[in-house]
Amino acid sequence: MNHLVRRRSLLRAGALGLVGAALPTKFPAWAQTGSPGLRPDMPPLSGEDIRLRIAHDMFKVGGRTGHAITMNGVLPAPLIRLREGQNVRIHVENTLDEDTSIHWHGLILPFHMDGVPGVSFPGIKPGTTFTYEFPIKQAGTYWYHSHSGLQEQLGHYGPLICDPAGAEPAPYDREHVVVLSDWTFQHPHQVMLKVKQKGGYFNRQKQTLLDGQMSAADRAEWGAMRMDPSDIADINGSTYSFLVNGHGPQENWTGLFRPGERVRLRFINASAMTIFNIRIPGLPMTVVQADGQDVRPVETDEFQISVAETYDVIVTPGDQAYSLVAESIDRSGMGRGTLAPRLGMVAPVPALRERPTLSMRDMGMGGMETGAACSPEHAAMGHCTPGQPAAAMDHSMRDKSLAPSSVKVGVGTDMIAPMPVDRTGDRPLGLEKEPHRVLTYHDLAPLVPFADKRPPARSVDIHLTGNMERFMWSLDGKKLNEGAEPIRFERNERVRVNLINNSMMNHPIHIHGHFFELVTGKAHGHPIKHTVNVMPGGKASFDLTADAPGDWAFHCHLLYHMHAGMMNVVKVRPMDEGDAA
Repeated sequence: MNHLVRRRSLLRAGALGLVGAALPTKFPAWAQTGSPGLRPDMPPLSGEDIRLRIAHDMFKVGGRTGHAITMNGVLPAPLIRLREGQNVRIHVENTLDEDTSIHWHGLILPFHMDGVPGVSFPGIKPGTTFTYEFPIKQAGTYWYHSHSGLQEQLGHYGPLICDPAGAEPAPYDREHVVVLSDWTFQHPHQVMLKVKQKGGYFNRQKQTLLDGQMSAADRAEWGAMRMDPSDIADINGSTYSFLVNGHGPQENWTGLFRPGERVRLRFINASAMTIFNIRIPGLPMTVVQADGQDVRPVETDEFQISVAETYDVIVTPGDQAYSLVAESIDRSGMGRGTLAPRLGMVAPVPALRERPTLSMRDMGMGGMETGAACSPEHAAMGHCTPGQPAAAMDHSMRDKSLAPSSVKVGVGTDMIAPMPVDRTGDRPLGLEKEPHRVLTYHDLAPLVPFADKRPPARSVDIHLTGNMERFMWSLDGKKLNEGAEPIRFERNERVRVNLINNSMMNHPIHIHGHFFELVTGKAHGHPIKHTVNVMPGGKASFDLTADAPGDWAFHCHLLYHMHAGMMNVVKVRPMDEGDAA
């Protein structure tokens, strides 16, 4: 966006603030505090014809009011509820003074209905209406959001549920949708400008000489590498309010239940940049679905939900109130809500836990910490070499000679992980030593195995690259807008994709139009997902069946990382004559 357009956007936002400062916050029925859950007298948008109107609006949280983009006048957007096997037409009216779009996150549909401007359709021009039309081929918890500029940060997101055509595999008595998000009163382009101008601009938790978590030698080593072990979230609680169904922590969104009911909580991380750790102190959670795909029920006390992931859990609460805690990954703040049998009840809210710091493992030196341990599965994936001594792999993370020929080396790639290891079984950052149960990807097993049983015919490595100080992000050292070659798959080919994280940040990687098997090596099967969080300095592999012809976005779902260039296009060919009809 050029300076003139940015200035106009800021002036418009300021004018809206003066006009609408006294406007009340408007929530859809499902998101209102005191909600009894989803039920017939609180109808969502459903049926075969649905209308959405995208507009500039105002949003109030924490006693302050700011400029937002809403759908049908509410934030979060209306709940859309569909049924597996139906067809739907969704008419989207754009009343903005700029292009917009809606991407149906996780839905399997024709590529020209996927909603990514410049990839699968031109976008929705100001003053026009675009009709999305597609069949519903699946069940589960999903969501929808803008794929235009930084509109998602301004409130352009909402939940979408597809009910199964048959029996529900995980029956329940009551359900609540729990949309997690991050809100800032700064214009998104101001935020982007600040992180570009100064590395760690929003990090108010930098290590100090008096910090007891690190030895003097460790501090000297990190300083020599120009790295900050507290640099975990680019944008955090110093500017963000963390929302639960549009409510800030002090507004305490409350969902009601009857004691003893099986209550399904449909968690959706619709944040622009925030990874959350979720727990309900005193109430175990049974995970029954991940990314809309049913999993074998697994009980846990806490799980991490990365940006764009969804998790469905079932809880059976007693006759008391419970705090629902969504703590940001860097512990700079939390989203907070309450589950209660009666409105007005509250439960103790735990204090923010001690901030985590990065380790050598997060720098891509996992092999040095774990020695020469190398399982046959990881060796087969190319993640390690059996019997290779750790000392032989002790390279500098800034040694660009380690970069494979497919990676463009330059100012935009400031590190190469020397010894990345598979981290899909690791506890998330900051939860390594928690005494209670913490979910990992290795705990997830599909309820129904993936349909394609073929082994991969080939393997593709994709490196997640960046320069943290300059806020430059890319795939294989190349930005989408700087001539990156598309990723090409043959139609119906079975391919293993290895994601290698050459940075010290988490990256939730999402592929449009497909689900994949996340390779965990577990005998109970590989979880089926559309988004995977790749931990710092680590690897994650997935097996993909490229059965959806067309052009599909493939990107990091941290909004500002994608906006900075961490995105590419997957082309699946050949296409039949009717594929783009």
